[in-house]
Amino acid sequence: MPTLDDVYRKFGSAAEAAQLLETALGNIIFLIRCDQEGLLKTKDRTRAIDILDSINRQTLGELLRNLNNHTQSVDALDLLLSRAREARNRLIHSFYREHNFRRNSEEGRVIMLQDLETIHSGLLDAYKAILALNGVDLDSLPEVCPTGHLAI
Repeated sequence: MPTLDDVYRKFGSAAEAAQLLETALGNIIFLIRCDQEGLLKTKDRTRAIDILDSINRQTLGELLRNLNNHTQSVDALDLLLSRAREARNRLIHSFYREHNFRRNSEEGRVIMLQDLETIHSGLLDAYKAILALNGVDLDSLPEVCPTGHLAI
């Protein structure tokens, strides 16, 4: 029997996945732009900060458009990333409005949790796909326990 705290916790997990995706996209764009402007050699700190600030002001949709302008490698991920953008926007802008009074019943909270699980999974899939572009397989990394040590 899910509680409202369960719903809030899952919402937070889904929101975290959205921010991880945004950060991963921003990191790729930052590296591309620094490389294009020769900052990896000149180490112009001021220009790098300007680039980072401009990236940090972008929405997920803007990050995706920006990335598409700089690389062809995400073309195969267009549908996945487009769905992730839609899921993120729905989560942040209308999730609670859509579910409205469901929060007040056990059956409603079950529906909300199922929806959040779908959103969370879609966002994580997009995040993992972006990491894979950089050679990182998130599923193959060792797990870390809450104390920060590798779990055995």
